[in-house]
Amino acid sequence: MAELFERIPRRVPRAVRLLVAVAAVGLLALGVDASSAIAGEYHVYSCRTPSGEAAPVDGWSGSVSATSVGAITEDACSKPGGALIAALRGGYPRTANTNMATWEFAAPAGETLAGATLWRAGDAEGGQKINALYEFWLAGPSNVNESAIAFDTCFGAPECPKGIGNKSKPLAAENRVVVPGANLGPHLYLNATCGGDSGTACNEGEQDPNGYAAVIYLYAADLILEQSAPPSASDVSGELTSAPVLRGTSDVAFSASDPGSGVYEALFSVDGKVVQSTVLNENGGRCHNVGQTSDGLPAFLYAQPCPASVSADVGFDTTRVANGAHHLVVSVVDAAGNAATVLDRQVTIDNPPPPGGPNGTNASAQAALSVAWSTTARTGRARTGRARGGRLTSAYGHAQTIVGLLTGAGGAPIGDAQIDVLATPAYTGASATAIDGVRTDANGRFTLRLPAGISSCTLRFSYSAQFDTPPVATRTLVLAVRAGVALRVTPRTTSVGHSIRFSGRLLGGPIPHGGTPLVLEARSPGGAWLEFDVIRSDARGRFHAGYRFKFPGPAEYQFRVLCEAEADYPFATGASNLVGVFER
Repeated sequence: MAELFERIPRRVPRAVRLLVAVAAVGLLALGVDASSAIAGEYHVYSCRTPSGEAAPVDGWSGSVSATSVGAITEDACSKPGGALIAALRGGYPRTANTNMATWEFAAPAGETLAGATLWRAGDAEGGQKINALYEFWLAGPSNVNESAIAFDTCFGAPECPKGIGNKSKPLAAENRVVVPGANLGPHLYLNATCGGDSGTACNEGEQDPNGYAAVIYLYAADLILEQSAPPSASDVSGELTSAPVLRGTSDVAFSASDPGSGVYEALFSVDGKVVQSTVLNENGGRCHNVGQTSDGLPAFLYAQPCPASVSADVGFDTTRVANGAHHLVVSVVDAAGNAATVLDRQVTIDNPPPPGGPNGTNASAQAALSVAWSTTARTGRARTGRARGGRLTSAYGHAQTIVGLLTGAGGAPIGDAQIDVLATPAYTGASATAIDGVRTDANGRFTLRLPAGISSCTLRFSYSAQFDTPPVATRTLVLAVRAGVALRVTPRTTSVGHSIRFSGRLLGGPIPHGGTPLVLEARSPGGAWLEFDVIRSDARGRFHAGYRFKFPGPAEYQFRVLCEAEADYPFATGASNLVGVFER
């Protein structure tokens, strides 16, 4: 397959390349399942976070069937090695299909599961009699023990396709179960039962060391909830809405509501770049992003983490922005990332300059200014990047450091001096933004650590011997940041006639109002990459697409998303994480 990929030249039109790829590889059928409306998504951790810390089990409820004997559901997640437990105790007389212990997850109204990974273990040591046996099973979106709905079943250790798991290591790899896309919906279920022909007696005597005839332990769940409905904002007022000239801190007041995950943040964007984000109400600590994700989505410990409505009065520090005319947009965002515009206007910022006088000890009009990317002492190469002259190429999310030296006549250091820094993002029409707080120490040296999420930009450093006067020394550095893209593909195992779903997001901004094009690529492991489709993100960088497999396997593929350099998106060409898919 790699050789066929290599024979498709890039100058051939995309439609022709796609047809050749499908014919040669038997990979994908044409037709994007992209929806016109893209829902927001967020993670919810249950019982345990990815780092192993105990977490609540919000959204889960335990129950036992009305006719059950010796059935229990227990929340032991706060205990060391604890779990959600659904079990049938041994030693009770039972008949098949009359005893069940269940844990159910129910998504909030208007939301559904877009993805779910569970860490579970269990056993069915109660054994079996003729036409009746103990079992544990996981199901969704309804609770029926049928092959299309029960995606993980265990009839004792010999008949557990995904194994019984490791009870001593909650987050062990053998405990991990990814819920197939066909089983996602508003509900998930975990069950311990005795099943078989109705009226048949179940075995009474056998049980595990904990006294269970059948049991399932849920140690952790990473649930991705999807919400389509956006928040809304009203009653907007404050100086920020109408003042012709802004100075210092100006405020905007508004009311906001959200029908799903709740009102989360206010985002302040200047000339297309987010310069301030403010959590509006932490909701007693529930509305707090605990992170630990790899796809750029926020993560919470509660299914509906943020308040349904808030009244806010938020201050905006205009000194973060260079003086002059700017395009200001204030948005309110829910926990899923859906946004509503609060304010959209042109503003003029006019903050006074610092007090006049000499700029630093030994201030000099004959100053010499040097700047460079921070390097390792051993190799001289820039950390987490590739430097050439004053230009550094870096992967997205790596915080780069710049070091500098300011000296006067005869090499004397100029201490406690303000260094003016302007960062101009690498997209057409971008405005320069001042980076404040850069001063030399007593030896004339200074360090600037750039934020991890910075885009490609040109950095101009300047020094003025006197405040409010033109600079006497300037230097320029260029940072090229490869685009960061997070990709998720579900399901990871499929077959001919079935579809896989691509979803993800761009990790950096600003993103053009109309989104940016993204190239979908595929290959056999180790082969050359083949471009097979082009899609477009939305204005928040999210993307979705779906494809149906046309030719039978077995075959193994790797997928990635390529974001190529564009004039209106300030990043160099970059690729997503690789995702493998197996076609049976």
